[in-house]
Amino acid sequence: MSAVDPLVLHPIGVIHTPFKDRLDAPRQPRAAEGVRGQIELNAGHNFEDALSDLVGFEYIWVLFWFHLNTGWRPKVLPPRSEQKRGMFATRTPYRPNPVGLSALRLERIEGLTLHVCDVDILDGTPVLDIKPYIAWTDAIPEAKPGWLDGHERIRAEQPLERTAGERPPDPKPGYDVAFADRAREQLAFLAGHAVDLEASIRQILELGPQPHAYRRIRQHDDGTATLAIHEWRAHFRAEGRAIEVLSIASGYREEEREGVHRAFAERFR
Repeated sequence: MSAVDPLVLHPIGVIHTPFKDRLDAPRQPRAAEGVRGQIELNAGHNFEDALSDLVGFEYIWVLFWFHLNTGWRPKVLPPRSEQKRGMFATRTPYRPNPVGLSALRLERIEGLTLHVCDVDILDGTPVLDIKPYIAWTDAIPEAKPGWLDGHERIRAEQPLERTAGERPPDPKPGYDVAFADRAREQLAFLAGHAVDLEASIRQILELGPQPHAYRRIRQHDDGTATLAIHEWRAHFRAEGRAIEVLSIASGYREEEREGVHRAFAERFR
């Protein structure tokens, strides 16, 4: 086989997660701590025997296929960068071969179902392979983070000692995101109607208040800005590295509002 011959891959199963849309999915497992999912392996392939002895490993590597992405770009703009970077120096899903890799916490195995945690993968994603995570060979705590700046300062300020299972400190500390009383009241109302926005707003704004390919932000003349997240809008103000979310609004015009959007508008006139 030559280097240009096509390869054939067959998914071994599929993963089920809470993330139905690409905008919902965290960019890394660290941002998905506590999120649970299930990997359902295909029946009829002796995968029951293949899972033997996997119990006891706290983490597993999961290789998967970015099935919703097509095409790739040699330079991309990552969420943590203000300039384009070479594709191979990023975790972008837009790759020549759209293969993803995540280290997930393995909670338990029931038949052909693996219950996993810290999931950052879209629902329905095809799974290609599973391997055990082995800390003494897979973890290199002192590895340099390349263009992700701030590493040396973080290393000097934070001790390397960590409790078991704890991830290393983020080499690029995020913005401090807080919520004003009105925003918290509005978010609580939406959560009561099965619309949970707080975690997503925090995750996005921790990366910065500036408009970005991964952040639909519009800046205003009065120094505030608005983040568009699905059909909702978060109005915020940034000072230094502190961001305060002031209020939430529907992204629909008044004549378009139905259901929770209409109820929200009537509650918060």
